[in-house]
Amino acid sequence: MASNPPTSPAALLLLPPPPSFSFSQVRDAFEKPLSDVLAKLVGDLNGSKAIAPLDIVLEIPGLLSPSCRPHAKIFAPLQHYLTSIYTLIGAVAAAHNIELDSPGGIDARVIFTGDSASGDTTSAGQGFGPVVDLTSLATSDRQWDQVFYLSNEAGRRLFHNFIHTNTSQTTRVEFNDQAISCISNWAVPMPLLLPKDQPQALQPHYSVIVGGTFDHLHLGHKLLLTALALTLEPPTDADQGQERLLSVGVTGDALLKNKKYAEFLESWEDRCQSTAAFLRAIMDFSPNHTPRVERITAPGPNGNAVIMRIQPNLTFKFVEIWDPYGPTITEESLTALVVSKETLSGGAAVNDERAKKGWKSLAIFEVDVLQTGAATEVTDANTFEAKISSTDIRRRQMHLAKV
Repeated sequence: MASNPPTSPAALLLLPPPPSFSFSQVRDAFEKPLSDVLAKLVGDLNGSKAIAPLDIVLEIPGLLSPSCRPHAKIFAPLQHYLTSIYTLIGAVAAAHNIELDSPGGIDARVIFTGDSASGDTTSAGQGFGPVVDLTSLATSDRQWDQVFYLSNEAGRRLFHNFIHTNTSQTTRVEFNDQAISCISNWAVPMPLLLPKDQPQALQPHYSVIVGGTFDHLHLGHKLLLTALALTLEPPTDADQGQERLLSVGVTGDALLKNKKYAEFLESWEDRCQSTAAFLRAIMDFSPNHTPRVERITAPGPNGNAVIMRIQPNLTFKFVEIWDPYGPTITEESLTALVVSKETLSGGAAVNDERAKKGWKSLAIFEVDVLQTGAATEVTDANTFEAKISSTDIRRRQMHLAKV
């Protein structure tokens, strides 16, 4: 596999609960602090070709409570908030000409946490994201050079809770902290998070899947992969032995030869590697744990795969797909499929094929697309769209290669 660009010291940004999950109110609350943090991290790179990792933690009161189990109940509002945040990241980066996920830029990853002050500790210490408690953050092996927080009351409270958790641990994370100016306090509705009690939302899912090309991983991919992780039921003390399998169908190289600027496509191996690295960044907070990797090579569809044992109860599986269905019609044990609004019809086609086999239908979880149109007040939509298009990324690489 190709070597990754060097990385700079990582940073953590703690964001308190927003006024709502809508893009306009998320933008009003977080646009300035996010702009300041991205600009500072790029400035610290000082023109180098390193990539600065940025973990963005979104606090939502009640998120770790039993009322939010199974996680399928809260998928819809969480993915909507996730879309708003990733939309804002893309818009701010475009407005300030900041690179994302490429040398000299920022690798932003979004995770969630609950309100530790109110006793939201159902999953405390499990080390399992993308919904993670502050204890797991503090006891992971993440080393943040800087921790940013908002200067208002809610921002300082969240930072205080993180500091209190960190200093109570045997091994502490050492960092420089910095308050970021923001608008004054805002009202947060209670409850902010409204679980859905529809039939599909009452089933926990332990084997979930998504498919895609995942060429030159960008914000759109990160949104889709994080949404996939949100559908996977996190462990509790009562079900630690339950295996959790997260599968990603990655389009095989042979199917991509007619893509535009195909000579700048990443290989299947590299696309799997970057996808795995991102999923580990948002899901694996277990300290000092090295995954066990197994490669499978067998004839026929879905025969080429990489299996990564991330934690005792968490496995990633990356499968080379040759057709629109991938493992969804060869692995009966799957229970959920994540699709974007643009590929919703593909979910129906999968379930039609499973019905022919007499298998149960997959629960279909739909993910919003990044709102480039809603971001026009922040930046030019065409610039933003170019940052989340693998084709445009390859086109830019072609022009750079000619320079």
